[in-house]
Amino acid sequence: MLFPKKVKHRKWQRLRGKFRGRATSGTSLAFGSSGLQSVGRPTLITAEQIEAARRVMTRYTRKGGKLWIRIFPDRPITKRPPEVTMGGGKGDLAGYAALVKPGQMLFELEGIPIDAAHKALYVAGTKLPIKIKIVDRA
Repeated sequence: MLFPKKVKHRKWQRLRGKFRGRATSGTSLAFGSSGLQSVGRPTLITAEQIEAARRVMTRYTRKGGKLWIRIFPDRPITKRPPEVTMGGGKGDLAGYAALVKPGQMLFELEGIPIDAAHKALYVAGTKLPIKIKIVDRA
């Protein structure tokens, strides 16, 4: 699974009001011929969800194509245990997530037929908690 090798701060503050807008960079295909682009609302995608999507795509490509993951989970997520009273401080580290804004390219594929790439990207999109759009190089 993806996670940072080293972090400066183990726990980050939550993003409350700054969690809006569209992506300004990483919005077009840069490596592959087909890609998965996010649409809808900004959201967090966990490292486990990225790994599930990656597994599905590698099964569909069957060692035939090249896959690029354009997002990285660098934001630490904390969680408190159930039934704990208020005032105990911030919870323990539960994992890492990537902040994804609308228009951002998530995955790219190259080297397989276009219909197989669309199928792999569609099934990978079902593993993610965000609306997606499949784009091709024109």
